[in-house]
Amino acid sequence: MTFSEFNLIERFFVRDNPQRKDVVLGIGDDCAILNVPEGQSLAVSMDTLVEGVHFLHDTAAADVAAKAMAVNLSDLAAAGAEPAWVTLSLSIPKIDMGWLQAFSDSFHELLNHYGLQVVGGDTTKGPLSITLQVHGFVPASVALKRSGAKAGDIVCVTGPLGDACLGLKVAQHKLAANGDVRDYLLNQYYRPKARVAAGIALRSRASAAIDISDGLVADLGHICKASDVGAVIYTEQIPISESAKQVTSAERVMDCALTGGDDYELCFTVPEDDLRKVQAALETVGVACYEVGRITGKKGVRVIQDGEELELNKAGFDHFAAA
Repeated sequence: MTFSEFNLIERFFVRDNPQRKDVVLGIGDDCAILNVPEGQSLAVSMDTLVEGVHFLHDTAAADVAAKAMAVNLSDLAAAGAEPAWVTLSLSIPKIDMGWLQAFSDSFHELLNHYGLQVVGGDTTKGPLSITLQVHGFVPASVALKRSGAKAGDIVCVTGPLGDACLGLKVAQHKLAANGDVRDYLLNQYYRPKARVAAGIALRSRASAAIDISDGLVADLGHICKASDVGAVIYTEQIPISESAKQVTSAERVMDCALTGGDDYELCFTVPEDDLRKVQAALETVGVACYEVGRITGKKGVRVIQDGEELELNKAGFDHFAAA
C-alpha cells in the first residue's frame, strides 16, 4: 500500500482517545477550533527537535517522542500552565512503518497521561525533525514568569542536575557506566520528566521561574536579565545524584550540573519568608525543593565554590555558538 501524507496522519495520529470538551473541531480539518475556558489565559510554546542536534541518530523512536513531549511540556511547567492541546509537525526522510508505530505509541501514551489532545499538524518528507506546539491554561494573573525575582530571594531547583549531560556522554560512549547507574543516566537523557505538577504548585508562590534546558547558569541568567538582578550559586548546595557521583570526577559532574543542560528541572526564585510554604506545596506533588543560591543586586550570575568565585569556560548550550 502506498502511503500519502494524509494516510500517515490517519494511520498513526488519529485515534479514538477521549475528546476534550474545549475542542470544537480538532485534527483533520483546515484549522482547529478551540475554546479557552472563562477566567483562563492561554499559554503557548513551541520547540523543534532535529536529529543529530537534539537527539542522536540511533535514538529509539519511542524515546524521540517522549523527549519531544517533555521538552515542550517543560515550557508550560515553567509558566505554571496545565497542558491542554498539542499540534505536531513531523518531517521524516522515508516511511518506516516500525519507527512511526513506535513513535506514535509513545506519543499517544503521553497524551493520555497529561490529558492532552492533538488538534492539528503536518507531515512532510525531509531530514528527521519533530516540532510540537503545546497549549495550556493558567488562571489569569498567576502565570509564572522570568521577571519578578528580587534581591534577597532564594534560588531553588526541583531536582538533581547534570544527569542528562552525563547520560549523553554515556550514550556517545565517552563515559563508562554499568548496570543500574548506566540505565538511570541514559533514562535521564532520553526521557526527561516535565515538572508540570510542580509548576502548577508554584503559581502565586514563586517570584520567577524557568525550566533548565541549557544549563543552570545560562537559564538562571535569563531570570536575572528579565528581573534586572544578579545571582550567586553555591556549588556545595547543588543537588547531585548518587549515580552521577559514581561515574566520573566531582569536577566533571559539577561542570555538567552548571552548564550541561537537558535536565528540564525547574529553577525558580522565592522570597525567603515564603520558602517553607513553597517546600510544603511541592511536597504535596512529590517534588523536592533544593536551595542553590540567592538573588543579588549585582548583575550577572556568579558561582561560588569553597568560598572562591569559580571561572566557567561557558555559561550553557547555545546552538549557534556550538556551531
